[in-house]
Amino acid sequence: MPNLPPARNAAWLIPLLAALAIVAGIASLLVGPAHLSAAALWAGLTGHGDPIVRAILFQLRLPRALLGLLVGAMLGMGGASMQGYLRNPLADPGVLGVSGVAALGAVIAIYWQLASAHPFVLPLLAITGALLSLLPLMWLSRRGESTLSLILAGVAVATVSGAGINLALNLAPNPFAAMEITTWLLGSLEDRSFGDVWIALPCVAIGMALLLWDGRALDALSLGEDAARTLGVDLARVRLRLMLGIAIGIGGVVAVAGSIGFVGLIVPHLVRPRTDRSPSAILIPSALAGAALLTFADLGTRLVPTATPLKLGVLTAFLGVPVFLHYLLRERRLW
Repeated sequence: MPNLPPARNAAWLIPLLAALAIVAGIASLLVGPAHLSAAALWAGLTGHGDPIVRAILFQLRLPRALLGLLVGAMLGMGGASMQGYLRNPLADPGVLGVSGVAALGAVIAIYWQLASAHPFVLPLLAITGALLSLLPLMWLSRRGESTLSLILAGVAVATVSGAGINLALNLAPNPFAAMEITTWLLGSLEDRSFGDVWIALPCVAIGMALLLWDGRALDALSLGEDAARTLGVDLARVRLRLMLGIAIGIGGVVAVAGSIGFVGLIVPHLVRPRTDRSPSAILIPSALAGAALLTFADLGTRLVPTATPLKLGVLTAFLGVPVFLHYLLRERRLW
């Protein structure tokens, strides 16, 4: 790896974002249909207090809070990595089509009623779909190292996966099956358990480790592909590790939370002005900011009064569009 100077962040940024993520997680534990005080929750966490409080805490709220942090962190870091590698501020984890194929795998499980056979069938097919999406990506982009070839391959994969999902909705055997597919695609952390946490945790850990591995290579790529090669960056290996990191991490979060958009797109723009703007400098801050943002958004789905539960993917879209447009107009000359 080239001997590049380390990326720098403001000294307060990472501690502040970490504290914000912790606050979001605690708030997620406190808010819900049943009012629980902080003292009651603490007693439940330490194994004391009302058994009903412990059941609410460990079966509903704690898994939901942990998943919010995990999913948000992976989406945030995935977006930062894709924007750094592709040198495109409009890139996000879905640009390679990985999230679309993962969603297609889950839709197949729902459509063929495989998800009812065992709780792990749906996440297993979603993660398998994300990994299988790498095969057409590698084949379609095999002739060149250019990031443009990877983007075009991702567009092709995303288009095919979207067509597959629409076909499943079109041919759904009954309205209830179509409604189940649509509901899952909207994204949610509601009614998740520790089983879902154990599915997402290893995927997110492996995915984020692979993305952090090439942080310095992303800095070199900001100078251009020819300059990166001169500095000793193996573009083929960097691309493979990034694709594996995105596939494993995003496959894991889509498997448990459904399709959640805009987090990976807007979070890097929120933290980039507070750093030296090098790609590696925004990876960890984007993970922490993504964790906080998604957990607060999930908190919002419980606080917004609606006749039916508000889905997380819907809320993140409504929150993400104005924030993204604001930073697009404000920062467009600095990219």
